[in-house]
Amino acid sequence: MPILILFLAILAAILFWYIRNRLKSARINRISHRPLSIEWITILSTNVRIYPLLNDVLKNELHGYINIFLDEKIFYGRDGIEINDEIRLTVAGNACLLLLQGMKNTFPGFTSILIYPDTYVAHQTKQESGLSTNEVSARAGESWMRGPVILSWADVVRGIKHPGDGHNVVIHEFAHKLDEQDGVMDGLPVLRDKSQYAEWAKVLNAEYVSLQERVKHGTNKVIDSYGAVSPPEFFAVVTESFFEKPILMKHRLPKLYEQLEKFYNIDPASWHHKK
Repeated sequence: MPILILFLAILAAILFWYIRNRLKSARINRISHRPLSIEWITILSTNVRIYPLLNDVLKNELHGYINIFLDEKIFYGRDGIEINDEIRLTVAGNACLLLLQGMKNTFPGFTSILIYPDTYVAHQTKQESGLSTNEVSARAGESWMRGPVILSWADVVRGIKHPGDGHNVVIHEFAHKLDEQDGVMDGLPVLRDKSQYAEWAKVLNAEYVSLQERVKHGTNKVIDSYGAVSPPEFFAVVTESFFEKPILMKHRLPKLYEQLEKFYNIDPASWHHKK
């Protein structure tokens, strides 16, 4: 009898898990197919500068990811800023560019997005030689491991107004969210195929060292110098450049561009050529 009860309990748990996941999948599928309003399309066209360059297939895929993203994530205004559709659509639209062509999820592991009206002050404790020191720094955004994404709305808008400058704080912080999905933020995201890891490591490591040398000698052109700080920041910064400066990156750093093209499964340089 105890064995039968245990068997029935396990069976019930499996059935519950199956039904829950089927319901979740059906719900996500329903949400992803909601049409976007004209007002929302207008916001995307203005505040996601790549959006007008996408074909209809990619636009529809992006719409689906945006719907799921907005259903799953909760926005919180800080320092008096009020969350509205423009803020939500702008963040969702830019973030979900990273998911095009079948990334299959919308940044799992966290739900909160904190929006400050402008650059905000962050406090950080550092340990060095057994001593703790408190550092204060002004930031445009940050991504906490398994925690919230924090963004300065003024810096988000600044990036929108200067397309092609290589700076997009939303793309930067959500690249960190892709990076952390294997449980560690180290500049190595989960790749689409196991066979890609060796070439990825070879190219990305070489390009990281090369960037550090270019920064040291003042000859850096394509990637923001902040990428030389650490491998996680390198991945986030090169992702910004991949979407913001694709033609220049493809021309000057073709091996790096190729790895990012394989990872994101898209070729943004081709979108700009069709403009």
